[in-house]
Amino acid sequence: MSETRTLVLGFIAGVTILLGLPLGRLRRPMPGVRQFLNATAIGILIFLVWDVLAHAWEPLDAALGRVHDHSGGLGPVFGYGTLFLGGLSVGLLSLLGYERILMRRPTPPQPAPGAGTRFGPGAMAADELAALAPPPITTGRSSARQLALTIAVGIGLHNFGEGLAIGGSAGRGEIELATLLVIGFALHNATEGFGIVAPLAADADRPSWGFLLLTGLIGGGPTLIGTAIGRQFTSDPLSVIFLSLAAGSILYVVIQLIGVASRAGRRELLYLGVLAGLAAGFITDAIVTAGGA
Repeated sequence: MSETRTLVLGFIAGVTILLGLPLGRLRRPMPGVRQFLNATAIGILIFLVWDVLAHAWEPLDAALGRVHDHSGGLGPVFGYGTLFLGGLSVGLLSLLGYERILMRRPTPPQPAPGAGTRFGPGAMAADELAALAPPPITTGRSSARQLALTIAVGIGLHNFGEGLAIGGSAGRGEIELATLLVIGFALHNATEGFGIVAPLAADADRPSWGFLLLTGLIGGGPTLIGTAIGRQFTSDPLSVIFLSLAAGSILYVVIQLIGVASRAGRRELLYLGVLAGLAAGFITDAIVTAGGA
């Protein structure tokens, strides 16, 4: 398969992440809807953690099999194991460190009420009321948008690994396998886009289309990049690194979203949403498996 056609396959697999992003523009959905969306995102992401770790474990499992058959040594086992645990640790703990840096960021100084302003006697004017009110504290992006970006980064690392699989299959001339992978990954990415924007449903300020496109580019763009790289060469160590990084970052997001859901109440919505998200992930994965991929 030519390089152009291979890149088109990678583009198709990644661009479907845009299908779920418009849900982030919902204006103040009902609390029950918001909680269900959040819980469904948790279910999708839990499936992704399982799926990513399963693929990242494959080279290590193969190395252990060779040790059992006395056809290989322990060197590859320790090597892949180090990459696996190292990537998982960096993906999880680096985001925790980033969160703590944000929490330690000092708040900007606030001027004293009415400082630098003179008002006359009599009834309090509107400007006087505004001066007495504390100024709003601006912290850049809202926590919901930071969480959406974090989800997009984790999914982007995961999709890079998917792109490597697509490019590697096409580069080896396995056109049927590459096509099946594209179909399955495209369906997966459609649900992943929904997982990215689920935290935004709780944000009072609707995200702009530009912000949604940015999250789509971060989450889906690496599929195309991975496809281009995978067509040139395949590397199990590189795949293990990126997949374990993705698993660690997605696991961090899952923990954050569970905390949000537990504080919102209505636990039945949490369980139903998680079940719906898991079902969506396994159904799309079953389509790929049924096709022989």
